Amino acid sequence: MLQAMRNKMHGWPSIIVLGLAVLAMSLFGMESYFTSRDSSYVAKVGKHDIDQRAFQDRVNQLRQQASAEQGEHFDSSIFEKPETKHRILDGMIDEQLLLQANADWGLRVSDLAMRDYIAAIPAFQLNGQFDGTSYRAWLASQRKTPGMFEDEVRSSLAVQLLPSAINDSTIVGNAQIDRFLGLLTQRRDLRYFQLPRPALADSAVGDAEIAAWYKAHQADYMNPEQVSVKYIEVNGAELPLAAAPDDAELKKRYANEKQRFVQPEQRLASHILVDVPANATPEQQKAALAKAEKIAAEVNPGNFAKLAEQDSQDLGSRRQGGDLGWLEKGVTSAAFDSALFALQKGQISKPVLSTDGYHIIWLRDLRSGESKPFEEVRDQLVKEATAAERDRTYNEVAGKMSDNTYQNPTSLEPASVALKLPIKTTALFSRKGGEGLAGNPKVIAAAFGDDVLVQGNNSNLIDLGNNHSVVIHVDQHVPAVAKPLAQVRNDVRQKIIDERIAGVEKKQADEALARLRKGVSMEDVAKSLNASVTTANEVVRHGQMPVPLLTQAFLLPHPAAGKPQYAVVDMQDGSYVLLAVDKVQDGDLSKVPAEQRDTLRQQMTQAYGYEATRELIGQLRAKTEIKVNEKLM
Repeated sequence: MLQAMRNKMHGWPSIIVLGLAVLAMSLFGMESYFTSRDSSYVAKVGKHDIDQRAFQDRVNQLRQQASAEQGEHFDSSIFEKPETKHRILDGMIDEQLLLQANADWGLRVSDLAMRDYIAAIPAFQLNGQFDGTSYRAWLASQRKTPGMFEDEVRSSLAVQLLPSAINDSTIVGNAQIDRFLGLLTQRRDLRYFQLPRPALADSAVGDAEIAAWYKAHQADYMNPEQVSVKYIEVNGAELPLAAAPDDAELKKRYANEKQRFVQPEQRLASHILVDVPANATPEQQKAALAKAEKIAAEVNPGNFAKLAEQDSQDLGSRRQGGDLGWLEKGVTSAAFDSALFALQKGQISKPVLSTDGYHIIWLRDLRSGESKPFEEVRDQLVKEATAAERDRTYNEVAGKMSDNTYQNPTSLEPASVALKLPIKTTALFSRKGGEGLAGNPKVIAAAFGDDVLVQGNNSNLIDLGNNHSVVIHVDQHVPAVAKPLAQVRNDVRQKIIDERIAGVEKKQADEALARLRKGVSMEDVAKSLNASVTTANEVVRHGQMPVPLLTQAFLLPHPAAGKPQYAVVDMQDGSYVLLAVDKVQDGDLSKVPAEQRDTLRQQMTQAYGYEATRELIGQLRAKTEIKVNEKLM
């Protein structure tokens, strides 16, 4: 066959056919390439990709935060809804637009801003001051280097650069505050009466009407979808460990890691910063250097704090006279570090250029590094060795559990037998969660996910934190099903009666409102309905009155003299109130405390700044190409 094809495929026909074949295959490869590229991101903002892992990490982070805040009221199914995922992705897109704007406009997070932010975190402080030992211990517990954590902080602060700049430039004038306070402290004179609940002439409800109502409102009478899961777990706290390390092993560890137990040299420093703008011109750089040199020529230990308060552009330290506290190597930028650790006690440096600008540095005091003896750190070494062994054991067992359940995706039994881990089972739970393990958002999400619930596979290894992980498999699935009519019949009947009463009551209220608007007095209308009128003068917005009534009272227009404004108020409890607004008076602004005005100014500044930021993001969206890959959300 192949030889026959070779014999016939010669000359220009063969060239054409071969060319078409090559073209088809090359296009197939190109299509595959572009498809894989398109499917690698959840969203593309300009040239930046938001990948699936970053998106899922954000969803999980918000899910856990919501679970912690809402407790037993948390409903994990909200995070499975497309509208929720779109809101989360929109937030990530907005962040990326702000970061790209930072780059375009030369905005950056300074090393000083990052340092000040980290130093202000309570977990890293001792007696109100930044403590390097606490900082390093926390980094070690999180398995992070200083550089990794600083990058996280810098990214977090970078997203706030533009919003903060907009807030700082927002001005709220006294006239705006007065207008708002005038509305806030406004007083209204009201009259109102509640309509008595009418009696039904006919309260009979037939079977056909009950069945029709039940069918139309079946969504209100559903038993939720539920699952129970089997699971095996590895809990590091429960794993058996080898014998505690002896002194010889501990001393070897101490010798190998002795540098960890040396309190590093610390230097007490102050500085004056002359800022150099991002993307500064040569003229701006020369002007900044000239200013820094002038300050350096004038400054001495006696006037340093005064000049710092006067001339320093580091807002975080200028109010403290330039005081930066005790610093270790590696906390500040390389240029600042090099200059600081080259000074003698009491010396003031010449201008030092860093990414933030020119610094004049004063070394006020220093502490020499000291090494802690073995006996002092022995307990710490034992604790660390035990924790390391526990981590190693946990990682080994969890890794084997993950591999085994992946290789045997339809059952937990092989992993249970191989690792001698018991298979446990939860009670049935819904998407809102259940007790114990079934209340964990990660477990709920996995249990109701397509791979576990629909495909019938084991879950991936679910990390519950603190060296604790599980793999789950659906044990029982109960689909959402409507409750039988017989079970809810009495409730349906009562709903029908309530609806009839509400209809009669609304008609009665509308008729009463029409009479008021025709000029019949409220007292006469109330008397005809066996109701009594209540009068409330000088009511304010935060008055002691039912919320629906108070809300409607301040929504009605100002009445003309002798012509009240009327409304029917649905009290949201099956009753109606007839309301009259007789008079409106502005509040007395002279009685508003200065502190309240200041607080209001801050709140209005933030509100206006937020709206301005949203407007800016809208403009950035309009001029940026944004693609969303719905399939990966």
